[in-house]
Amino acid sequence: MDKIVERFKRYIAIDTKSDENSKTCPSTPGQSELGALLVEELREIGLSDVRQDENGYVYATLKSNIDKKVPTIGFIAHLDTSPDLDGKCTNPQIIKYEGGDIKLNDQYTMTVKEFPFLNELIGEELMLTDGTTLLGADDKAGIAEIIDAMEYLIQNPDVKHGDIKIGFTPDEEIGRGADLFDVEGFDADFAYTLDGGPLGELEYENFNAASVKIEIQGKNVHPGTAKNIMMNSLLIAMEIEGMLPRNEKPEYTEGYEGFYLLNEITGNVDHSVMNYIIRDHFMDKFEEKKNHIKNVVDFLNNKYGNIITIEIKDSYYNMKEKIEPHMEIVELAKESMMELGIEPIISPIRGGTDGARLSYMGLPCPNIFTGGYNYHGRYEFIPLESMKKASQLIVKILENNAKKEVY
Repeated sequence: MDKIVERFKRYIAIDTKSDENSKTCPSTPGQSELGALLVEELREIGLSDVRQDENGYVYATLKSNIDKKVPTIGFIAHLDTSPDLDGKCTNPQIIKYEGGDIKLNDQYTMTVKEFPFLNELIGEELMLTDGTTLLGADDKAGIAEIIDAMEYLIQNPDVKHGDIKIGFTPDEEIGRGADLFDVEGFDADFAYTLDGGPLGELEYENFNAASVKIEIQGKNVHPGTAKNIMMNSLLIAMEIEGMLPRNEKPEYTEGYEGFYLLNEITGNVDHSVMNYIIRDHFMDKFEEKKNHIKNVVDFLNNKYGNIITIEIKDSYYNMKEKIEPHMEIVELAKESMMELGIEPIISPIRGGTDGARLSYMGLPCPNIFTGGYNYHGRYEFIPLESMKKASQLIVKILENNAKKEVY
């Protein structure tokens, strides 16, 4: 356990927060720094074909130790952390959780009232932040778990496995993780992302996703002489938001319910910019949402005189369509969990992973838990035992894959 924890702590101390305004790949230098560190570690423990390409992607191979051909499995995690908060965690806390609220610092406390699932973790060792940064379990826990599993296999050659491919991607948090992924060179029959949440999560459905940028060009004059002249772009922005369904916001939805999220708004009387994300598991409802926000803009352009522009870009689609023809991949992970005493929790992802895009690029890629909770914020934490269980699951999947008939 200590080794995987120390490895994880090294990774989270490097700031790899991605930047959606950057035009480079990776979008921030810390991701290249972490990638270079991982290349050294992967070589040291004995993997082959280890490389970091010019775009920051890290690839490696662990060769088969059996004399028959079985499917080649890939394991993928991402280098970056969310831009939502400082991503350099140099002061993580480890506690034995005995119940009750957890004080992160004098300003922030994680309460059982807000996070009732804490009651299910009494007796566990938890790694938390000091309340000032992300922890980085999303997705450096996935990286640590994959490398820990590879080291175990190398040190225990009696555990049989086929060819294994490793991939670490930049900029997943800003939707670019699969953009330049070398699927052909990766050369896996299928893969798993380790980018899920609590112990047992196994996911092969995710949102269809789009980003929306709305620009409003208002008209500003002195407020003392503004009657019948001024068009306040901020008020028009409020009008747009008010015309979207109130109950279709993230804070009011769950399960398969989609939403509109006003993610950012900037501006003044003269000019405003609104950035939305649209999500839905079902393609027909996804298209309805995109059409609705376009219709709102059309209506207000008719009202105010073509002062609003809208740009909608699809980000990724529900991987279910590409996974369902290969459900044996999901069954392999599910059966392996059950053999380890892990109860599989199969549910739709209310988000996306690199696996969604990669599945549409020809690499079927369900998502597996890392063990973490409360991603993208200062309340992020991970039970240490869940990290070890994720590493053990990787090994068990590979063991069970090796038992297959000749491929």
